[in-house]
Amino acid sequence: MPFSTTANDQMLDALNGGSPSSIIAYASLHTAYSSSGSSEVTGGSPAYARVAVTWSAASGSSKASASLASSFNIPASTTVAFVGLWSAASSGTFAGMGPAGAGTQYAWTCTNASPGVFTAPGSGYSNTQTVVLFNAAGATIPAAFTVGTIYYVVSASGTTFSLSATSGGSAINTSGAGAGLVQAITTEAFAGQGTYSVTGETLTIT
Repeated sequence: MPFSTTANDQMLDALNGGSPSSIIAYASLHTAYSSSGSSEVTGGSPAYARVAVTWSAASGSSKASASLASSFNIPASTTVAFVGLWSAASSGTFAGMGPAGAGTQYAWTCTNASPGVFTAPGSGYSNTQTVVLFNAAGATIPAAFTVGTIYYVVSASGTTFSLSATSGGSAINTSGAGAGLVQAITTEAFAGQGTYSVTGETLTIT
């Protein structure tokens, strides 16, 4: 059943007021998508570590961070792709992760075609832009695609587009229609030791 905005806000606030006392107390960085919190950045000098996050009260089915404690130290030869949330500075309970770059999330449908054509109302992606796909309540992405994998936009036109495994490559064919969520992702590759800043986090129930 669809929940009211008030119910959504209460559920979001419970993330930092439940058990453990806050499941979203620390932010992490990851090199690839994982539903369990693996692929977290490690190493470096000074060493990588998670940073503390404080949160504002939820409103309008969204909950925004009030502050992040500091920037992250990133070791050389590392590509930052996803931002995660945890209950503790090490180990702890994993809450989830989203793509780096603060892209807006859009609902989409995809045709069963060669290639598959996505329609995401409100979007306006351009060719070669990088995006990731996620499942949504009551919807599943086509079998040709994998949740959290980075794809490249091709054949973009208004709110429609296809996806390729490589920049400027061939569009992927589908063997079934599907639906879900799409979000732009901006990865950052570090050739040498450096720092990475997350200016804010927003959690939304759609």
